[in-house]
Amino acid sequence: MVPKPEEVNLLTGESTTQQIEAEKKPPSALDEPVSHWRPRLTLNVMVDDFVFDGASLPADVHRYMKMIQLGKTVHYLPILFIDQLSNRVKDLMVINRSSTELPLTVSYDKISLGRLRFWIHMQDAVYSLQQFGFSEKDADEVKGIFVDTNLYFLALTFFVAAFHLLFDFLAFKNDISFWKKKRSMIGMSTKLWKVKKALKMSVVWRGLRPQFQFGTYSESERKTEEYDTQAMRYLSYLLYPLCIGGAVYSLLNVKYKSWYSWLINSFVNGVYAFGFLFMLPQLFVNYKMKSVAHLPWKAFTYKAFNTFIDDVFAFIITMPTSHRLACFRDDVVFLVYLYQRWLYPVDKSRVNEFGESYEEKPQRKPHAH
Repeated sequence: MVPKPEEVNLLTGESTTQQIEAEKKPPSALDEPVSHWRPRLTLNVMVDDFVFDGASLPADVHRYMKMIQLGKTVHYLPILFIDQLSNRVKDLMVINRSSTELPLTVSYDKISLGRLRFWIHMQDAVYSLQQFGFSEKDADEVKGIFVDTNLYFLALTFFVAAFHLLFDFLAFKNDISFWKKKRSMIGMSTKLWKVKKALKMSVVWRGLRPQFQFGTYSESERKTEEYDTQAMRYLSYLLYPLCIGGAVYSLLNVKYKSWYSWLINSFVNGVYAFGFLFMLPQLFVNYKMKSVAHLPWKAFTYKAFNTFIDDVFAFIITMPTSHRLACFRDDVVFLVYLYQRWLYPVDKSRVNEFGESYEEKPQRKPHAH
């Protein structure tokens, strides 16, 4: 395979020897595949004392079986399975002219019939991906999900993902029924949520003609906007130096393939940092106003589930460390919000992130007849 570019310190650069060797090679040789060494060999032997039906042998196991005839009975030798899934691309070692010794670790383990058939199917599935045009790197990431993750935890992840899809479907279905009921109550009236929040504007349809209505901020909304702006200003004083300092630190101490790689990594870390920044002003507003906005239990449950569902996938999917840490920023904000929800009273007059207020209107007293 084509070797990966070597990561170097961008300030110090390559050594003189590396520069000379690179200059001797023609440009086309840099993209030529070279031999690699697999430093690990995993052997599995099935230990279950299982009697197969000779007329209906499992097709997946049959190709790994070696038969011998002992008298009138046909026996099969212990089934040997060479685990190809555990061979990851990241573990391969380049074989060059200076290589005189290469490490080899041979590991042996027993395996049950059920686990053997599962690994055979997974190995065939990865091979099928490559036949369909998936690159070796993409297929290797799929292998990592099954090899580097406990099978019980992987099964739990699949169950949680299925439950999450069902939860999303039910939430979407409830939203549709809610909007149908609301449209039947208000006719053709439509509101723009995000615009209403920013500009205090609503759109009312008069037949086929839209009519824009502008309102004024209440005292509570004015304070919310003031505290929101104040929080963004304070957080920017902290995050701007952190992002710049982090980029300089990585340039001095971390090795990269190129300047472009360092630039992209710095921008990505900045995006993660500012994404975290935009989550915090609501907590600051709650602190200053000593209250939290009302959130219905259905919406609260949906937000809580979506907050922690990403944590499960962060452990099984191969991803950069910065992205894995970014998955937990929602948890920090949500836990602080739970503490504020316990500490402060719920104010239904406050406007939530969708520009809606859940203030209950006072009931009219019945007229005396």
